[in-house]
Amino acid sequence: MAQAETVLPSDFFLDLDRSSPVPLYYQIATRLERAIRDEDLPAGSRLENEISLGQRFGFSRPTVRRAIQELVDKGLLVRRRGIGTQVVHGQVTRNVELTSLYEDLTQTGQGPTTEVVSREVLTADENAARELGVAVGDRVLRIVRLRYADGVPLAVLDNTLPSEFADFTEEELAERGLYQLLRARGITIRVAKQRIGARNATAKERELLALPKGSAVLTMSRTAFDSSGRAVEFGQHCYSPDLYSFEMTLVDK
Repeated sequence: MAQAETVLPSDFFLDLDRSSPVPLYYQIATRLERAIRDEDLPAGSRLENEISLGQRFGFSRPTVRRAIQELVDKGLLVRRRGIGTQVVHGQVTRNVELTSLYEDLTQTGQGPTTEVVSREVLTADENAARELGVAVGDRVLRIVRLRYADGVPLAVLDNTLPSEFADFTEEELAERGLYQLLRARGITIRVAKQRIGARNATAKERELLALPKGSAVLTMSRTAFDSSGRAVEFGQHCYSPDLYSFEMTLVDK
């Protein structure tokens, strides 16, 4: 889902002063940052690789690498295996509230798109049965989706729902957020039980999120209940830690 590689115009770095005491990597990073802030390089743009940039503009590869790292550290660029270096809006900071990731990304203009990794109707194991308040062996719908923000993989969403929602189609799940679909069925989510943590990413999660081996992920598990107190979804989600954080306000009693 990433955009095609963006080739910078030949005069892009024309205003750099190679004789200046300001380090060249810093000038390169500043010029790229300005283009990102001005949306000349919009979110989702994929930069040329370091070798190509260096050869075209006469920079050494270590200089280009350090300039790009400056913007990675600021959350303006992200490096992804198989994708390259890509422009992002910056880290997604999500308030710990009863909203969906799809809604949060939409409200902040970060272009959510969804890939349905799997959709299957199966029997509830002990964990799903306990969370959803159904019997072990009851039919449930399990869906795994990969959520992108402006073309960059951000989160793996693993949700289990009661059998009444087993007719949700892959097309619906790809085009709309889960809470949107539930509301369209007349479901009003009133409360949720939620846990936030971190762990090492599995091999499959690393593949989906394009993370290097040994990476960690942020995690959130949530069971949501409707206005009658019935559990309507159980989610086990993981997030790329360099693109995502949770935010909450604490009040003294």
